[in-house]
Amino acid sequence: MIGLPYSMKLAGLPLGIFLLLGVAYVTDYSMILLIKGGEMSATNTYQALVSRTFGFPGYLLLSVLQFLYPFAAMISYNIITGDVLPKIFQRIPGVTPRSILADRHFAILSTTIIITLPIALYRNMQRLGKVSLMSLLFTVIVLVMVITRASSLIYTIPHTEGAWAFAKWNAIQAVGVMSFTFMCHHACFLIYGSLEKGTVRTWSSITHVSMIISFLISVQYSIFGYVSFTGFTQGDLFENYCKDDNLVTVGRFFYAMTVILTYPMECFVAREVISNVFFGGTLSNIHHFAITLLVVSVTTVISLFSDCLGMVLELNGVLSATPLVFIIPTACYLKLSTDHWYHINNAMPCFILLLGIIIMPVGFLMAVLYPQECSHGKEMLYCFTNSTLMDVSIAHLYQSNSSEIK
Repeated sequence: MIGLPYSMKLAGLPLGIFLLLGVAYVTDYSMILLIKGGEMSATNTYQALVSRTFGFPGYLLLSVLQFLYPFAAMISYNIITGDVLPKIFQRIPGVTPRSILADRHFAILSTTIIITLPIALYRNMQRLGKVSLMSLLFTVIVLVMVITRASSLIYTIPHTEGAWAFAKWNAIQAVGVMSFTFMCHHACFLIYGSLEKGTVRTWSSITHVSMIISFLISVQYSIFGYVSFTGFTQGDLFENYCKDDNLVTVGRFFYAMTVILTYPMECFVAREVISNVFFGGTLSNIHHFAITLLVVSVTTVISLFSDCLGMVLELNGVLSATPLVFIIPTACYLKLSTDHWYHINNAMPCFILLLGIIIMPVGFLMAVLYPQECSHGKEMLYCFTNSTLMDVSIAHLYQSNSSEIK
């Protein structure tokens, strides 16, 4: 969710909010289609559903996508940890920018070894139920901080040119980021299987409530985060806040806890895919430990050499999340449906499928051809001194006035 203000920068705020609602609806709709498809095909995993519907080639394609999404998500969570924790530690007296506590590599490695790896070694996802609740509560706390800070920053940080445009050409890239945010299809069957009374009706009710809550929180992150920084908005919103802000330091702490506690859930899914593809769905204790260690180690190494969250969100969104949200659930349902694809009952699945087929290649090309700027962990210009901020404001006003005169 912390990357959603960045999607507003890509799409334009008005269009961005409309797209956010659309992606939330598609996510809700396709998650229910997924479980319906499982009931129609008598399957209880995403892989089994696609294998029953499209055979072995479809199974392999899904397995790759279903692995890549949580894998990239784990990388992004580590990048966030490396962005946030050093700035928190630098608020401790005596910790300087050159201290080991201020080093992003140390932050990533230490949290991986002490927190995320031990939790990721759990076998049962039900044990993470309380962790999920804590993550949700922390997310709300961070949202309160974002809203509180927006009330002052909106008048302090100069708005960039075209900040309030209705729509921008990078809107499809924004859909990728939004898809990344909402996508949880890779975990649907795991969660559905953990329900005490698993029925399509129960699943639909849970999905609707969860998606409404997610959308309400997401749209507030999007609006208040974007209006605070407009064109300066980064893929990781916390990169925009100055490190000497005490309220933001508290927000960073809860944000870091949210991300660190979410990381093991993605590891669960990545490990489940490997288990189903190579080990028939059952892992011995040795294989369980070895695969978990391998996945965590590889994502950690990659995140140590990457610090631009926006690009990760965009690419993972269009390449992994879009087919998992838009294409595969609808294609499976249409294949299993007893009605013809052109029947009125299949109009919405067909429309969502077509959208996914368009968004995926176009979004990828735009992400590669028009990459967005990244702060690479450096303080934003307006954070240094009041005089610097004044200079930025004057330059912005001069630019605006010059445009009006022309």
